[in-house]
Amino acid sequence: MRIHKEGVIILIVSFAVLVGLNFILHIFSPALSYYFLIPISVLLMFFMLRFFRVPKRNTKPDNNCIFSPADGTVVAIEEVDEHEALNTRCLQISVFMSIWNVHINWIPTNGTVRYFKYHPGDYLVAWHPKSSTHNERTTVVVEREDGVKVLLRQIAGAVARRIVCYAEPDKAVEQFSELGFIKFGSRVDVLLPINANVEVKIGDKVTGNISILAKV
Repeated sequence: MRIHKEGVIILIVSFAVLVGLNFILHIFSPALSYYFLIPISVLLMFFMLRFFRVPKRNTKPDNNCIFSPADGTVVAIEEVDEHEALNTRCLQISVFMSIWNVHINWIPTNGTVRYFKYHPGDYLVAWHPKSSTHNERTTVVVEREDGVKVLLRQIAGAVARRIVCYAEPDKAVEQFSELGFIKFGSRVDVLLPINANVEVKIGDKVTGNISILAKV
């Protein structure tokens, strides 16, 4: 199993802290260490290893398809007026990532990054309707060769406190390449042309780079 680079330092520090705590507790109370702290420490490290793992995916490129940029659950499919970058009415599909999901985000289509901006903000729960405009977030627009523009918005949640985004303006990107990483519970909005053909419904569990959100 490969560990994502965003988790390496966190895992090393967490392991060192847990080893130190277990050593100290073992000196004063071996029984409490064996039956309480050690099991909790093992479970915590297992959870963090699972969270920061890099999954292997058998991808099938198709630039007419918009693949899910994240693992999670579809929590919104709606028409919205986008005023930040596209300035038009769009179809929005939102994917919520729980703490049990892989939190890597991927680029859903080939193209060129035409817009990138980071927004500081609040930390409302990620499924809150206002989280798209009030929470800490990044906005990225990828334009395909045929002129279709796809907006991706990484949104921090109540637990997530750090968004990492690798997008760079005017840089070509490939379908399935990494967009970034959101640490712990969060959400990704995908805004598409209003005529996109949606392939999912609210409540669907989706897999990044595998599940098709829409065709356009």
